[in-house]
Parts: sequence; C-alpha cells; structure tokens
Amino acid sequence: MGRDRDPDGRARNARPRDGLGRPLPYGTEGVERQPEGISRTPEQTLVEAQQLLDEGKPFHAHEVFEDAWKAADGPERALWRGLAQIAVGMTHAARGNETGAEALIERGVNNIWPYEVDPPYGIDITGLLRWAANPSGVPRLRAPAA
Repeated sequence: MGRDRDPDGRARNARPRDGLGRPLPYGTEGVERQPEGISRTPEQTLVEAQQLLDEGKPFHAHEVFEDAWKAADGPERALWRGLAQIAVGMTHAARGNETGAEALIERGVNNIWPYEVDPPYGIDITGLLRWAANPSGVPRLRAPAA
C-alpha cells in the first residue's frame, strides 16, 4: 500500500486517531483531527486550544499551537512553539511516557518564560510556569476572570 497523500501530494497519514493522537487501524472510528495550516488570530488560537485541553485532547491543542508557530515570523514564534511543546508534553504524560513529558514540558518552559515580564494576548505565563513545575490537571492559558 502506498503512502497516504493530501490533495497537494504531501505525505499525510490518513489513519484515524484516538483522542491522544495515536493512530488507530484503518476503518476504525477515531476522533476528528484538527485541520492543518489554518490561519487563526491569536485569540482564536488560545480559545480553540484551551477548549481542546479542557476536553482532554492535548495532541489536538498542540496542532492548533503548531499552526500559530509555523505562521509566526517574529519574536512570538518561540511563544507559540513553547505552547505547542507543552501540549505535546501533556500528550506524552497522558500516554504514560513520563520521560518524554518532562522533556517536552521543559523545552516549552524554556520557550515561554521570556514572555513572563510582558505576556502577550493576556496569556498567564506565570500560571503556566507554575503549572509546569507541578503539572497536574489542565493548564489555564489565561488567568480566571476576577
């Protein structure tokens, strides 16, 4: 069997995935995947990613952050990359890979901590760093409204 390809001919695995992004056998019903290459505003990115995190789909949240990361060409590129790495770290933790989880969350922290002084888009960088020091539950991208 040849490789799965998207309409542009790029290799894309068309196998269904579970909620943690693991491939399932062809013909199995999986979780709908996030479309790739979607242009979102930072606000849309944060809202969509938080919803996916709240639903227990960190792999899918990672894909949303990855779109923002790939689209960024300025100083915020590291921010979106770090958020994507944290979401992948959560995915590894949910899959039982603690070593991978720690490594990815640490990489993510290294990318987001410089934004703590002047966090863009109302992102609660301090709260994310606190969460990363003791990752339990779902991280909040923004501080709760008072």
